[in-house]
Formats: sequence, structure tokens, C-alpha cells
Amino acid sequence: MPTYYTAEGLQKLKDELHELRTKGRAEIARQIAEARDKGDLSENAEYDAAKDAQGLLELKIAKLEELIAQARIIDESMIDTSKVSILSKVRIRNKATGQEVEYTLVSEEEADLKQNKISVKSPIGQGLLGKKEGEIAQVVTPRGKIEFEILQISR
Repeated sequence: MPTYYTAEGLQKLKDELHELRTKGRAEIARQIAEARDKGDLSENAEYDAAKDAQGLLELKIAKLEELIAQARIIDESMIDTSKVSILSKVRIRNKATGQEVEYTLVSEEEADLKQNKISVKSPIGQGLLGKKEGEIAQVVTPRGKIEFEILQISR
């Protein structure tokens, strides 16, 4: 199933994969060689830890390779701003508190709350998808149901 990214988001994934394949693998190989030089491998905790780290690194590399293989870049000029979709910038108001916030809906891997980028798979993201300006989105969160009014949709 394809996952949609901005060109910038996909490039970040490719850069991370390159980093893991080169520097990450080289560092693990150095750790394994260093641990191997310390003697008996059957009772060498450093060697076991390095081999475990190698396995985790290879899993992460495989996951990134799969994400990149299934990635599709979204043409931001084609985003329909009549309803909330991925890459929509949405200004919402919490009906209970009156607090307003603006979020950009992105793929799960691009989500970054510090930049107000939330995943379309998050509870708020799922609640907002498909809504139009003026509509109320009911979002179920761990703290209960919250209602948000969609104030503006842009890209």
C-alpha cells in the first residue's frame, strides 16, 4: 500500500537510509571487530551486544527500504482545499476551550508536533480527514471526545 510524502519528506528517508547503510554499518562492524579482539566470543557480552545492534540496524534498513519502495510523492498543487486531506493545512478551534491551532496533515513518518505536522493516522488527523470548512470534527482521544470546528483549509 503506497504512503504519500512531500518531496522533502521522501528525501529525508533516503538520506537516513544512506546514513544507516554507510556509517551505521561501518560503526557496527567496528564494534564487532573490537569485541572479537577481546577474546572468547562465547562469554563476550560486548560481542553479543554488537551483534544484537547489527540485527536491529538491518531491520531498520529493511523497513526504510520498504517505505521508500512504496513511497509516492504528492503534487501539492493538486491538493483539493475544499476538504481536509493529506498535506492540507487546517486551522481548527477546540469547541470546549476556544483554543485555535493550525496543523498540516502528513504521513506518519513525517509527523513532527514541534512543527505542527500531525499524522493522518493520529486520532486528530483521522477525525479531520474529509471534513469541510465550518464542519465539526469529533475526535476520540485518550482524554475523551473533543470537538473541533474546521475554520480554514489551505495548502
